[in-house]
Amino acid sequence: MKFPLTGGCQCGKLRYEIMEAPRLVCSCHCTDCQKMTSSAFSMALVVTEDAFHLTAGEPHLVQRLADSGRMTTRWVCSDCGTWLTGTPRMGGVLRLVRAGTLDDTSWLAGDGPFLDAQQAALGHATRRRPEIRDAAR
Repeated sequence: MKFPLTGGCQCGKLRYEIMEAPRLVCSCHCTDCQKMTSSAFSMALVVTEDAFHLTAGEPHLVQRLADSGRMTTRWVCSDCGTWLTGTPRMGGVLRLVRAGTLDDTSWLAGDGPFLDAQQAALGHATRRRPEIRDAAR
């Protein structure tokens, strides 16, 4: 992992840097993340607020009532809709950054990009259940 970690939205309008190692890499299974990814979870990096710096663009702020009952504010690209992060949590000290927005995801798993393992799992599932493969064509 080389610093700064860099990332951004799909269209490149929003860019950021993370200046230190994440405190935690986690997966979230809340219904918001399930809707965002059309999957069972999303991955996030927990970083200190001081380590995160927006380097380009101005995010569109979207407020929503979370499953927990707390109001959350997401930082979203107004052009492509990518959700990068949200307002700091835990007293303004920690921030969750969407792991999929990193430029380099290779360090998230031991053997390569974190999506490769997921794609391999999908290939395994389609070999066992041909109707999944056929439905995807």
